[in-house]
Amino acid sequence: MARLAMGGCQCGRVRYEAELETDDAYLCHCRMCQRATGGVSIAFVGVDRDRVTWTTQEPDRYRSSPIAHRGFCSACGTPLTFEFSDDEAKGLDLTVGSFDDPAPFRPTHHFAIESRHEAWLDTRDLPGIRSEENPSTRDRWIKAIGHLPD
Repeated sequence: MARLAMGGCQCGRVRYEAELETDDAYLCHCRMCQRATGGVSIAFVGVDRDRVTWTTQEPDRYRSSPIAHRGFCSACGTPLTFEFSDDEAKGLDLTVGSFDDPAPFRPTHHFAIESRHEAWLDTRDLPGIRSEENPSTRDRWIKAIGHLPD
């Protein structure tokens, strides 16, 4: 059964609704994604292009390679999509972090494992610090908006 999931960029300029058949997601470790996001990987959800509705405006796009382009918000910089450039591409990938509620998604596989950074795969035993436990960050948020962000 399909479910409707909403998302968008950090500043709210670009918003979308996606009709999803599954909560399956994947981690891409390719060097293009690493460079495009500044991270060691990025989490994506694949969806049919015709099941995504841009409710405010479409994202800006740039050609990130000879075969693909990426959607993003030019106001806040949020990465939103990966899309093959050819006319045969029926789907696109939405970034898991851009969904309003990313919690339901579960990774089902890794892509481009030749570029995977093994040390970053299992970090569960590293010590964890909550945002409110860091006085420097906490105090700045309290001063700016009166509370910690969601």
